[in-house]
Amino acid sequence: MELLSDEMLVDTYYAAIQYELEPEFIRMLAIELKRRHLNPETHKATA
Repeated sequence: MELLSDEMLVDTYYAAIQYELEPEFIRMLAIELKRRHLNPETHKATA
């Protein structure tokens, strides 16, 4: 996960939700977002 940029992580998170990927994968992405202190809603609005 450390290899993903913040923007790529947020994009991946939203894509995983959109394509209804495995809940565990989405949870792992959410944990990484929290670890980096990222709010996906903030990034989505500016992207």
